[in-house]
Amino acid sequence: MKTNFFYLLAFLFIFSCTTDEDDFLSSDPDLIFVANEGKFGTTTGSVSVINSRGVIQTISGIGDVVQSLKVFQNKLFVISNNSHKINIYEITEDGLLLPGIEIETNNSSPREMAIINNKLYFTNWNSQDIKVLNLSTYSIENSIPVDGLPESIVSDGQNLYVGIIMNKDYSDASNVLKVSPSSNQILEIFDVGKGPTSLLKYNDDIYVARTFYDSSWNAYYGTSKITNDLIDDITKIDYGNGIVCGGSVNMFHDRPYRSHDGGIAKLNTDLSIDFESQIGNYAPSNVYSVKTLRDKVYIGTTDGFLKIIDSNSNEIKSFSVGDFPGDIEFWYKN
Repeated sequence: MKTNFFYLLAFLFIFSCTTDEDDFLSSDPDLIFVANEGKFGTTTGSVSVINSRGVIQTISGIGDVVQSLKVFQNKLFVISNNSHKINIYEITEDGLLLPGIEIETNNSSPREMAIINNKLYFTNWNSQDIKVLNLSTYSIENSIPVDGLPESIVSDGQNLYVGIIMNKDYSDASNVLKVSPSSNQILEIFDVGKGPTSLLKYNDDIYVARTFYDSSWNAYYGTSKITNDLIDDITKIDYGNGIVCGGSVNMFHDRPYRSHDGGIAKLNTDLSIDFESQIGNYAPSNVYSVKTLRDKVYIGTTDGFLKIIDSNSNEIKSFSVGDFPGDIEFWYKN
C-alpha cells in the first residue's frame, strides 16, 4: 500500500502483458519506470521500464529495498534504502543505459528525493539529515541536520518541504519543515499532526497525507493542509482506522486526491473524502502504491503488477513488474 512500506520487523526498520501502441494516448509518457522494492534483507530490488509495447527492460539486483525514483532531464535516480546508495542511469527511448553510476551514502538509510538548482536533496533516517548531492560533480557536498526521521520531500522551486515521519525512538512525529536550499537552514516548522507521509504542493498550499500507529501497530490515517506557509493556518483531519488505505496525496484533474479504499478520491475543502469521486476499486490490501499523471491513475499491487486505470475506473493496462512495486516515475523524450 505504498507509500513507503515500513518494515516494522528488524527493529522497526521501514518498513507482462503486451500492449498495442495505438492504445497509448499522445499525452502518455514515452517511458514509465517502476521501483520494485524487492524482498527486505536481499538485493532483489529492481526497476521495470515500460513503453507502449510493454515491459522492455528490467534492471535486476539493484539493491536492498528500492525505495524511490526521480527523473531529471534524461537521467533516472534510484535510491536503495537498505543498501544505502543512489544509482544514476542515462535514459534513452530504448530504456536505461548500463551500468550507470553508483553513489554510496555512508550507511545513511536514504529515503526520498527532490531536485532544485542542479542539486539533489535526499532524506536519510540513520544520519537524520537531508543530504545534498551536486549533480555536476556527483559528490555529496553538504548535510542539513534534522530532529527525527525525515521521509517525504517536495520543492516549490525556491524552497523545500520535508516531512518528519517519526521521532528518533520510532514514535510518531508531526512536523513538516520548510528548508532554504540557498542557506541550508530550516526556515519554519509546521505541526501538521502525526505521521506526515506524503507531500503535495498545490497552488500556495502544502497537502500532507498522514499515516500513524497505535501501541499495537494498527494504522490510522489523516490529511493536513498548510495554507500560504502560515504556521497558524493548518487544517488537520483524522479519518480513523482502515478507511483510507495508504498514505499518498496526488494531483488529478487539477485537484488534490487522496489514496482511498483501493484507489483515489478527491479531497473536499475541509479535507474530508468525497466518496462519490472514487476512482479505482481494487482490494485495499492489494494496493501498494498510487501515482497519477494527467488523466490516468497508476497503481502498484502487492502481487507485483502495475495497473493503469482511467477516470471511469476502467483498467486499460496491466503489466507484470516485480516484488512490491512502490515509486513510479515518467519520462518524455525531448
